[in-house]
Amino acid sequence: MNEYDSNRILNLTKKLGYLKTEECSEADCYVLNTCHIREKATDKVYHDIGRLKKQFKNKVKPIVIIAGCVAQAEGEILLKKEKYIDAVIGPQSYHQVCDMILRLEKKSQQTNYTEFDVIEKFDSLNSLRNSDSRISAFLTIQEGCDKFCKFCVVPYTRGAEFSRSIEEIVFEANQLVDNGAKEITLLGQNVNAYNYKSKRLSNLILEIAKINNLKRIRYTTSHPRDFTEDLIEVHKNCKKLMPLVHLPVQSGSDEILKAMNRKHTIDEYMKITDKLKKAKSNIKFSSDFIIGYPGETPEDFNQSVKLMEDIKFINSYSFIFSARPGTPAFNLKKINQKEAKNRLMKFQEVANQIKVDYRKNLINKNVNVLFENKTKKENKYFGRDEYFNSVIVNNEEDLVGKIKNIKILNVNHNTLYGEVISDLGKKNYAA
Repeated sequence: MNEYDSNRILNLTKKLGYLKTEECSEADCYVLNTCHIREKATDKVYHDIGRLKKQFKNKVKPIVIIAGCVAQAEGEILLKKEKYIDAVIGPQSYHQVCDMILRLEKKSQQTNYTEFDVIEKFDSLNSLRNSDSRISAFLTIQEGCDKFCKFCVVPYTRGAEFSRSIEEIVFEANQLVDNGAKEITLLGQNVNAYNYKSKRLSNLILEIAKINNLKRIRYTTSHPRDFTEDLIEVHKNCKKLMPLVHLPVQSGSDEILKAMNRKHTIDEYMKITDKLKKAKSNIKFSSDFIIGYPGETPEDFNQSVKLMEDIKFINSYSFIFSARPGTPAFNLKKINQKEAKNRLMKFQEVANQIKVDYRKNLINKNVNVLFENKTKKENKYFGRDEYFNSVIVNNEEDLVGKIKNIKILNVNHNTLYGEVISDLGKKNYAA
């Protein structure tokens, strides 16, 4: 989501004549787009500002804007504590960034834009053409969350669940495809909560799948409570929908899930994964885990390990519990942090071994890869297979934007290496 928002901010500022620079010291305007999910996000802001001060010590100070969820949650604190910051702008207000910059160019005082008007935001952005020309593009369809998990800041920084109209989304999807996109990832804090005039995510996927030159569709991040039968059916029948489902579970313990206010059980979670496997035999899963949540016992932790081993997530994102200010879990008593770190290390060892075994099993198998770009090394091309695995091949022919059948020759922890076999095909595809 942050990458999508950052690209939108960049495209907006182009109206004022601003261009992206790779050299921070050359910037006339510095925008730091932030995430507030984990601890110390605010500290990172101050760290980056300190680094910026050094770079501009003997130069004219750039306009400095802090955007995103940290700005939303702690904007006033940031402005009071760090005078080098000119303005803060929340995730539901960034469509006003040009107005903000124009004010700051006129040397106006520190500014705080943190209103929650998501409708106004998308109305302002609907006419904005995406000029990135990326092969794989992001498209926000839903924002906010009504689940109120006790550890999560999203309901407080992004607001209530809001779904854009199907017409707006399809229009933007067509723009992306017209600009070269072959794959679109549908984004939302709770993406499968999408609901516009009784049309759900399943309906939206089927509409987007009608776009001729679009080859692949993905979505993230989903919630178990909103994983409906119609969405499972789309996975069965829609060939453009990729067979990887990112379905955060957060813990393998029902007790911890209850304490988190997740509103689902492990049994309910397993029923979803079982139904998806029956609907599409080659489907795979990735997930999120919080380790060391307040009250987590060794048995609770072992249940998370067991769930990892049972489902064999091909990718997982695991973190020690991070207490976020303003959330119900903020004041809960933390477990011993040394113990939490040990648990995380053990959990990641199990997760990494599953990932390694999965990738090794792909050697000498064929995968279908959509190539996104040419690397800096001569004749090497980067792409992703249907399960979002990174793939690199050496090839004389330009592969950008093409889907090829690739035989995997070697793997490491992060990347698959292979050779081109043929154009898109399904024979011997590795599940």
